[in-house]
Amino acid sequence: MDKSNKGSCLCGAVRFTTTGPLRGVVYCHCSQCRKQSGHFYAATSVADGELEVQGSEHITWYAASDFARRGFCSRCGSLLFWKAHSEPDISIMAGLFDAADGLVGSCHIFVGQKAAYYEINDGLPRYERSSPGVAVAAD
Repeated sequence: MDKSNKGSCLCGAVRFTTTGPLRGVVYCHCSQCRKQSGHFYAATSVADGELEVQGSEHITWYAASDFARRGFCSRCGSLLFWKAHSEPDISIMAGLFDAADGLVGSCHIFVGQKAAYYEINDGLPRYERSSPGVAVAAD
């Protein structure tokens, strides 16, 4: 999916536009993602240079590890981004898009850390840690 896509946080203080191709949605079941979101992450990604953000002064970055940081809206608390320090892409929570009709699920990662209260039954590939090409923090 490589057309322009727009999205925002819940309150609209942070808005963004992507102009490049978006990766398929990766569902992350790691303990950090679960603790931050209350469930699992569903995120796509885009090249850093193909993301324009308005309201960046409302983004708070949390250094979740030496490897990456997590961005959220300081006004409404919406989860926004996951950014590995040394990677050229930024992950964007898939639910933030106003209408990203071309987004499709691609895989599940960290399935060994999945919570016991739900099942994964969608037939997508599952990885104990990460899928090829998806940067993750070392744990």
